[in-house]
Amino acid sequence: MVACHDAPAAGHGRVVRQDDEARFREVYAAHVDRVLAYAMRRVLHAEDAGDIVAETFLVAWRRRRDLPDGEDAVLWLFGVARRVLANHRRTLMRRERLAARLGGQLRGALAARVAPDPADAVVAERTVREAMDRLGDLDREVLRLHAWEQLEPREIAVALDLAPAAVRTRLSRARARLRRELGDAADPSGHVSGVTTMFVPEENR
Repeated sequence: MVACHDAPAAGHGRVVRQDDEARFREVYAAHVDRVLAYAMRRVLHAEDAGDIVAETFLVAWRRRRDLPDGEDAVLWLFGVARRVLANHRRTLMRRERLAARLGGQLRGALAARVAPDPADAVVAERTVREAMDRLGDLDREVLRLHAWEQLEPREIAVALDLAPAAVRTRLSRARARLRRELGDAADPSGHVSGVTTMFVPEENR
């Protein structure tokens, strides 16, 4: 009698594990590219992005029963990746400070030049990055998810575990703050030294 009960239970357990693995593989194949793109836009080195993606999917495997269905899965993964990225923040900030110092030296060297130079784009990108750095962490992430990941407020709300109305309000305020931080660096067309400011739409220019 005991043997008869044990065999189906063990078999059922194997089916559940196989289903979990199959679903995880499906989620990984469907969303790994977007999670990698998410990470690469937020780090300076490709190897850091690879580490972030690996850790994100390790967490996803451990919490595979929490994975939502459909397109909400990638939003859930963005939320996990954001928390993983927080562990890299100190190193990233040190790199940003070094880049800011080098950018200041480059701006000084370019100020004496009259002819346009492709290096101006590097300075412009640094100007926007420095303005973004003066915003709060959550404001930066809302702007990046909207501009870089092309997410709508409802999707950002899922990724950050916020109410959609709160995301819409924060997005509007973050755009206005970024515009103020850019100040004279942005010309009337919404460009910063020739680089389009993705984060500030037409209505705020």
